[in-house]
Amino acid sequence: MPKIKTNRGAAKRFSKTGTGKIRRSKAFTSHILTSKTTKRKRNLRQSALVHKADQRNISRLIPYM
Repeated sequence: MPKIKTNRGAAKRFSKTGTGKIRRSKAFTSHILTSKTTKRKRNLRQSALVHKADQRNISRLIPYM
């Protein structure tokens, strides 16, 4: 059985935690930051977990992480 290729785009966007959950970074942090409050920008810096419904699909994209 051949190895499964890792989706490189997904590998750059997601990582796995120690317990096997998938971590993601939040959106809306790249530009037009002047209109966003400092509190909002600070909260966007923190990572979030991928929703349970999406976890299976993303774990197929990053099988060896």
